[in-house]
Amino acid sequence: MPIDVDKVLGAELAPFTSEWDESRIILYHLGVGAGNPPTDPGELAYTYEAGLKVLPSFATVPPFQGMMAVSQVEGLDVNLALLLHGEHEIELPGPIPTSAGASHEGRVTGLYDKQKAAVLVVEVTTTDSSGRILFVNRGSLFLRGEGGFGGDKGPSSPPGPPERKPDHIVESPTLPQQALLYRLNGDRNPLHADPAFAALGGFDRPILHGLATYGIACKAVVDAALGGDVTKVSRYRARFAGVVFPGETIVTRMWVEDTFVHLESVTSERGAPVLGPATVTVR
Repeated sequence: MPIDVDKVLGAELAPFTSEWDESRIILYHLGVGAGNPPTDPGELAYTYEAGLKVLPSFATVPPFQGMMAVSQVEGLDVNLALLLHGEHEIELPGPIPTSAGASHEGRVTGLYDKQKAAVLVVEVTTTDSSGRILFVNRGSLFLRGEGGFGGDKGPSSPPGPPERKPDHIVESPTLPQQALLYRLNGDRNPLHADPAFAALGGFDRPILHGLATYGIACKAVVDAALGGDVTKVSRYRARFAGVVFPGETIVTRMWVEDTFVHLESVTSERGAPVLGPATVTVR
């Protein structure tokens, strides 16, 4: 059954609430590779409650439940096994608190026709108890085989990096158990843990979560290009270009231009692209 554009586009998702504290923040940071080396002051700022700061990419964790609720939208009768996370964007008016109670409201803000696939954009706005916006997430979901309905083709991809040598290059090793650690942040998809399930998806072993790669690249930018200042990130948009197998090293190249940091990430072992084009907007 084709997608019912009139029902899907603009559909509101069920609102929900969540909360987090310092332990949840530290767990997320460990999930994206923080804490190596464990006595480094810069790493302790992510993993020790004294002076704890919050990576901007943590914004992807609290609303995850709501974004997955898109599967319940009326008129979206699709095979979720063919769904891919194509792009992700976060907007942050200010720094993320180390503890908070939050409310999340989401809706479908875009539905684009790529002929062989459809792209669904889900937006979730997260506010604190006073109604102040903490962050906004926009996830572009690539639905294979669901295109051809005559809709808008959608916006262009994020701009690519400049044609010159990068200003910074960071190598981020991942642990063999990195996906098992990251899944404790809420994404329990067996693709990231169960070898038999991964084989059904065409992989010889479980793969790392795309949003883990997204966070690893964010940390690389904050540490190398922004002097460790997490408050400088106002927006972060990236396209998922490939997979990372836990244990591989992610190499992130960065180009600094005015108020932007362009980046792309590849695996050191295979030279395979995994993230990019991507852009961090600096306040």
